Amino acid sequence: MKNTFGSSVSVTLFGESHGSAIGAVLDGLAPGIPVDESFIARQLTLRRPAGDTGSARREADRFTLVSGVYNGMTTGTPLCILIPNDDTDSAPYHALGGVARPGHADYTAQCKYHGFQDPRGGGHFSGRLTAPLVAVGAVAISALRARGIHIGTHILRCGGISDRSFRDMHTDIEALNQMDFAVLDEHAKQMMQQAIAAAAAEKDSLGGVLETAVTGVPAGIGEPWFDTVESLLSHALFSIPAVKGVEFGAGFAMADGCGSRYNDPFSVENGRIITQTNHNGGVNGGITNGMPLLFRCAVKPTPSIGKEQQTVDYLHCENRTITITGRHDPAIVHRARVVVDSLTAIVLCDLLTGRYGTDWLAGDAT
Repeated sequence: MKNTFGSSVSVTLFGESHGSAIGAVLDGLAPGIPVDESFIARQLTLRRPAGDTGSARREADRFTLVSGVYNGMTTGTPLCILIPNDDTDSAPYHALGGVARPGHADYTAQCKYHGFQDPRGGGHFSGRLTAPLVAVGAVAISALRARGIHIGTHILRCGGISDRSFRDMHTDIEALNQMDFAVLDEHAKQMMQQAIAAAAAEKDSLGGVLETAVTGVPAGIGEPWFDTVESLLSHALFSIPAVKGVEFGAGFAMADGCGSRYNDPFSVENGRIITQTNHNGGVNGGITNGMPLLFRCAVKPTPSIGKEQQTVDYLHCENRTITITGRHDPAIVHRARVVVDSLTAIVLCDLLTGRYGTDWLAGDAT
């Protein structure tokens, strides 16, 4: 029942979807890191549903910095952010009783917590808990930016529609971080939004693929075996509800190719060692090589759909059918991208402080 991740910099998550509040604690940050509350609010807006591509549950995400911040700077003690739940409707969940929603954690939660779990809105399993991750992640993102490390994620695919891949990473990342619906090609964006609306009209849902790039990470970060950059990032990314796959660089495509194609030749450019291609996604032997990190996350279709589905009543061991009601997203891939950015930032803060010491993140402040 562990809800903490990280070593030098760790994050602890708490709360339930329909409880009084949700929150997160970010521990291990250096003192003297600026905390911009307007940036935290902006990041939370990127996660919040909007228009006909999101849930009708519209939380204001008013947050309180409970500890770890004084005069707009981190104190070096645990930073706690609390977010109240204001817009809840638990009636549809009370009506479910012991009926398992297909694709959800209702049955597995029963197996683990023996009926003591909070089932409302998915309880502790709900994507609602990504809100505090985004809030504390905003602090980590700001700290990394001050050290020249930038993170950006776009919707590479959704509903069979593909966006273009990264080109000029710095320019693309800056552009993506200003977008509410992060797609690099405007025509692809419009088609994706139409596909999501069409799925909603059919009482169905869509998944997608997110592609993330990180620039400015120095070479030499990570460990060669169990704490590789890929393993730690994957560990965190798989914790995001609905993420079912993670690949780095060319990923699974490399399995069908040759070393002559997917090896990244080294060269020297302006006195700096680089690779001419980046099929390995900026990582060799589990350790960063100084090239941009590049990875993708597969996000499954939202499991709450309005179509009739077969299921069971796990309390009475009976077959049942279910039609899910309530307020649900026809797709969450566009909301998940800021969650990916946030967890990526937290993991990188952990890796970097483990390598250079906690005060490295504060730069000149220390």
